[in-house]
Amino acid sequence: MNNGNSFVNRLKGSLPKIGIRPVIDGRRKGVRESLEFQTMQMAKNAAKFLSENLRYPNGMNVECIIADTCIGGVAEAAECAEKFARQNVGLSLTVTPCWCYGTEVMDSDPLIPKAVWGFNGTERPGAVYLAAALAGYSQTGLPAFGIYGRDVQDKNDSAIPEDVKEKLLRFAKAGLAVAEMKGKSYLSIGSVSMGIAGSVVDSHFFKNYLGMRNESVDMSEITRRIEENIFDEEEFTKALRWTKNYCKEGEDVNKDKSSRQRKDYEWETVVKMTMIARDLMIGNPALAKLGFVEESLGHNAIAAGFQGQRQWTDHFPNGDFMEAILNSSFDWNGIRQPFIMATENDSLNGVAMLFGNLLTNTAQIFSDVRTYWSPESVKRVTGTKLKGKAVNGIIHLINSGSTTLDGTGKQKRNGKPVMKQFWEISKNDVEACLKATRWCQAEKEYFRGGGFSSQFLSEGEMPVTMSRINLVKGLGPVLQIAEGYTVSLPKEADLKLQRRTSPTWPTTWFAPVLTGKGAFKDVYSVMANWGANHGAISYGHIGDKLITLAAMLRIPVNMHNVAEVKIYRPSAWNAFGTIDLEGADYRACKNFGPLYGSY
Repeated sequence: MNNGNSFVNRLKGSLPKIGIRPVIDGRRKGVRESLEFQTMQMAKNAAKFLSENLRYPNGMNVECIIADTCIGGVAEAAECAEKFARQNVGLSLTVTPCWCYGTEVMDSDPLIPKAVWGFNGTERPGAVYLAAALAGYSQTGLPAFGIYGRDVQDKNDSAIPEDVKEKLLRFAKAGLAVAEMKGKSYLSIGSVSMGIAGSVVDSHFFKNYLGMRNESVDMSEITRRIEENIFDEEEFTKALRWTKNYCKEGEDVNKDKSSRQRKDYEWETVVKMTMIARDLMIGNPALAKLGFVEESLGHNAIAAGFQGQRQWTDHFPNGDFMEAILNSSFDWNGIRQPFIMATENDSLNGVAMLFGNLLTNTAQIFSDVRTYWSPESVKRVTGTKLKGKAVNGIIHLINSGSTTLDGTGKQKRNGKPVMKQFWEISKNDVEACLKATRWCQAEKEYFRGGGFSSQFLSEGEMPVTMSRINLVKGLGPVLQIAEGYTVSLPKEADLKLQRRTSPTWPTTWFAPVLTGKGAFKDVYSVMANWGANHGAISYGHIGDKLITLAAMLRIPVNMHNVAEVKIYRPSAWNAFGTIDLEGADYRACKNFGPLYGSY
């Protein structure tokens, strides 16, 4: 199994770059000349820092583009804009240590997230320009993020303060996520699953808020490709061998057991489904060599969803294996960038998964937000008293077996369970995830066509963030966020709780961090305020990053437990209120409208 360090851009289009704009006082004959070196050096320092500390989800280092000259007026601003357009710049960072001519040097592209870093020094008024620039951006309807160090620096100090670093990274990673979604596709394989609202794909949401297009194929396309052998048969042989070696069957809870012959057919089918779904998303040059040129191109899908239930699963093997393997950071070809594949074509949960992936570069857990277990209920059913992070109760996150195998928590860093970026994952990590997973015969009450569902238990003590996009008539999209931890229960109690529901599906016990107020007054309130039946779970506490990204897209956040000090939004949001930040967010998003809403 290779170590996954061969980085490729598997989607059409060049990767977005960060544009750095050094702006300067345009007065010649002394003023500008004295500032040229310091200003350009500030831009170079920022570019170096960002390119060394950020990667795209495919593992490549992020590239920064610096304007050819410092920008002292509108002519040089126009030259910079032209260069950025040629270089596919997706977000811009303006830097300066001095006063500049406000609107004359600003970035006026309405579709590019933008920030301004004003150097905190006393020799020249970089902070004065920062305030003037942010006022100009707000007045012209182009929200920008302000970056200003807490402590005064000497003019020859090239170090980037820690608080500035934090804001640079948060802005840049969220801005890159915006740029990476633009022009890409969400692919629906099938249509609406069991009347689930999230699988009613809203093209206006994708276009106006995310800049994405919607692609759709009927599930019969999978049948056609299987029956007409529109897949790489050499790869299929390899994939089936790997599956037999590493994907061990678990229990079969069905009264009517399938024959070995039937199970072998189902394994062959689900492996083919996995290859075909991947080929539908990103294409496959091998198909062109087989004479299937159109099919080889794919749909340039950065995310996808599979309807499955019920029209597919009442007759064919279910999509659990396909979704689980695609969502994982490895398969028969080795360690690789995870895909984003939503169960039941829940496109809104797919978008939340996509947000988490773009912000962390890690695989995402897709789960039903199934059950709130109070401490009293756990005690009654199991005799166990919840302790530690679980003391206030837990939420059972579980689905039909399609979640990423990274979610086992068997990848380790310093002995602790983690979910790694794929280029950090080792062969031992992969084998540990696979060893911890069993593939159980699908429950035929749900899936008449059979198939295999993954069964595992997530390790406890992992910091995670659950999020979800919901669409509300008259309001539009809203984002929900809940930071918390996975928890482990005593083995006997864990088994008793799992056996009360579908025991052949993967379980993650989730304890949200409580604030004592609002939706986070207690664990019950978190469950009661969750807006849908699904949630996307990312490794790490990334609520602050999600809030920044949502502000860029003009999606209000209606529920979160992120500390106020970590909330980072465009400076214009302050004009909509500084005490009730949630209300101010709603008002600002409504005022500015969706990022691509006018285009």
